[in-house]
Amino acid sequence: MPFRRLAATTTPTAHVGLGLAAVGRPGYINLGREEDLPADRSVDALRARTHDLLDAAYAQGVRYVDVARSYGRSEEFLADWLAARADVDDVVVGSKWGYTYTADWSTDAERHEVKDHSLATYERQRAETDALLGDRLDLYQIHSVTPDSPALTDKELHARLAEAADQGLTVGFSTSGPAQTDAIRAALEVTVGGEPLFRTVQSTYNVLETSAAPALAEAHDAGLTVIVKEGMANGRLAAPHAPQVLREVAEETGLGCDAVALAVILRQPWAGVVLSGAATVTQLASNLHAAVVDLDDDQLARLASLAEEPGVYWERRGQLPWH
Repeated sequence: MPFRRLAATTTPTAHVGLGLAAVGRPGYINLGREEDLPADRSVDALRARTHDLLDAAYAQGVRYVDVARSYGRSEEFLADWLAARADVDDVVVGSKWGYTYTADWSTDAERHEVKDHSLATYERQRAETDALLGDRLDLYQIHSVTPDSPALTDKELHARLAEAADQGLTVGFSTSGPAQTDAIRAALEVTVGGEPLFRTVQSTYNVLETSAAPALAEAHDAGLTVIVKEGMANGRLAAPHAPQVLREVAEETGLGCDAVALAVILRQPWAGVVLSGAATVTQLASNLHAAVVDLDDDQLARLASLAEEPGVYWERRGQLPWH
């Protein structure tokens, strides 16, 4: 698996990845986005922003990059950067299929993405990803699996994914929604020829949404690499939106709310890679301090008190505007 390359890396930031959801398209649901991005959100402007972030991340030891077909032009921006950096051969690249970007580079589209986990969508999007990333793609994930997803029961799709795995591609899945635990456990039962199909799982986990932890621990014990997304809860854990408890702990550590929030995730024994969704180089540098945050038992207990019921968390997330 490509993640063995990360396991062999000794830099503290090797297990922090860079997700390009926030900079691969002009509209997203992160709080504070108006201040994070310039007024010019043209393709060229966001391409340049993405490349600046990739340069900074690589220089500071980040070796995993996460994109998706639905993240606007994220795959294209990453492919351009890889082509221009012939010296970069140790980056692990993960992408996702299952959502189609439909906003046409607009921040106020009626629908920004459309979900479809059919075999036809896989074949179309796999070809699109392959045209951009080719043999630089290490990991291909089903995007946002829920317990009712047909991707969990479609045997023909499973066979095609297993074929891709036989050809050297790592196959994984991501989850979203209040029933992440059920989705993870259902996916762990998917086999082809008696062998587990999936080798990675990417799920939402943060100090506000901790419900997937038991299932993620089970996935880790089953040999899957766990990737954590939305560690900042779409900006809810970043100053100035952070809860008072998080601000207090951050002040005690002398670091930012973001570093503390991500540090909690890095401490989980099942967490393989924790994604930074930074939109600026300054944010990225602050996020990477998570690797050196030292939290005591009292601070961890206070932060644990912030956990919300999954239904409440996901309802609030669903109300965040695209901007």
